[in-house]
Amino acid sequence: MDPILAEWGGLILRWTHIITGIAWIGSSFYFMHLDAAIRAIPEIPAGKGGEAWEVHGGGFYQVRKYLVAPEKLPDELMWHKWESYSTWISGFFLLIWVYYLSSDLYLIDPAIRVLTPWQAAGIGIGGLVLGWVVYNFLVSSKLADSPVLLASVGFAFIMAMAYFFQMMFSGRGALIHTGALMATIMTGNVAMNIIPNQKKVIADLIAGRTPNPEYGKQAKTRSTHNNYLTLPVIFLMISGHYPLTFTSPHAWVIVGLVLVAGAIVRYFYNQRHAGKGNKWWTWVVAAIALIAAAFVSMVSNPIGRARLGLAALEAPVAIASAHVPADVNEIITSRCSMCHAAEPVWAGLASAPKGILLDSPEQIARNASLIMEQAVMTNAMPPNNITEITKDERHVLAMWLTRR
Repeated sequence: MDPILAEWGGLILRWTHIITGIAWIGSSFYFMHLDAAIRAIPEIPAGKGGEAWEVHGGGFYQVRKYLVAPEKLPDELMWHKWESYSTWISGFFLLIWVYYLSSDLYLIDPAIRVLTPWQAAGIGIGGLVLGWVVYNFLVSSKLADSPVLLASVGFAFIMAMAYFFQMMFSGRGALIHTGALMATIMTGNVAMNIIPNQKKVIADLIAGRTPNPEYGKQAKTRSTHNNYLTLPVIFLMISGHYPLTFTSPHAWVIVGLVLVAGAIVRYFYNQRHAGKGNKWWTWVVAAIALIAAAFVSMVSNPIGRARLGLAALEAPVAIASAHVPADVNEIITSRCSMCHAAEPVWAGLASAPKGILLDSPEQIARNASLIMEQAVMTNAMPPNNITEITKDERHVLAMWLTRR
C-alpha cells in the first residue's frame, strides 16, 4: 500500500472512530444517569415510569420515561443506534487497516505462532464472532436469572478469550482483539436485541396492542452490560500505546484486573446517580486492581523486577551519557533506523513512527529513555521483533543504558 495513503487512511479512520465512540459513550453514560435519576410522578402509574428535571446550557429539561411504552406513539421519535453502529463499523475497518493489512508489524509474532496474514485475520474475526455467539447464548439462558452468576461466567469467558488471543497474536494484537470482542458484544446488543425489541414495542402500539414488558427488560439488561464494559474497552483500545501492558506474558491477567477496575467505577456512578449514596470503597478496589495490573506488568521484565526488589541487576538503572558506543550505534542502525529515519526505507511507512529518529548517534542519545522503555524493559520494539534483534544485543543496549 502507498505509505501516504496508509498513513492518512489510518488517521481518518482513527479520527472517525474516536468521534463516533465519544457520541456512543456519551449517550450511554447519559441514559444510564437518566435512568437512575427518574423519580415517580402522579401522571405515570407506579412502577411504569417516572420523570427527571435537569438544568443545562441555560435552560431546564423535563424528561419522562415509560418503562414499557406510552399510551400513544408521538409524532417525532429519536432513535439512538447509529452512534453504536458507526463506532463498530469504523473500528472494524481500523482493525483491518492497521492490524490485518500490516499484520507483520502489529499482529503476527513468529515467536508466539507462525501465521499467514489470512490465517491471522481469520482467527481475529472468528474470535469476534465467537464472542458474540457465546455471550448471546449466556444472556439468553437461565444464567440471566442470576445477574451475579451471569457476570461471573461472562468475566471468565472474556479472560479465556484474552488468553486465547495472547496464544495466537502479538501482545498488542491480543489486547486490541480482546477489546474488539467486548465492543462487538456491545454493538451486538444494540443491533440484535435493543433496537429490534424497541421496534416490536412500536409495532404493538401502532397495531393497538399492549406491548410485552419483557422486551424493555431485556433491552435494559443488555444496555446495563454495555455500560459496565465501556471503560475496560477504552483501556484496551489505547493499550497499544503503552508497551508495559501488552508485552507482559500475563497480559490476559491485566485484562481481568482492568475489567474489575472499570466496572467498579461505573458501579460507583450508577449508584450515585440513583441517589443510593457514594460508595467510596469502590475507588479503593479500582485503585488496588490497577496497582495489581502495574505490578503484573513489571514482574515480566528484569528492570521491573529489580525496581520491585525481586531481582538484582548487573547495574542500577540510570540513563547513560550522550556518548553512544560503536556497538550500540551499530545495533540501533541495523535494527531500528530503517523505520526511525528521516526517510524510512520500510515499506508502508511515510514517516518515522511518532516522529522518533534514530539514524544518528545524536538522535540515539536524545531518545535513550525511549529505547530503554521500548527495546529493553518491554521488548515492544522492533514490533514482533521483525528485524530479529537478539537477546545479546538487547543486553548490550541495557548495559549502555545503565551505569555501574
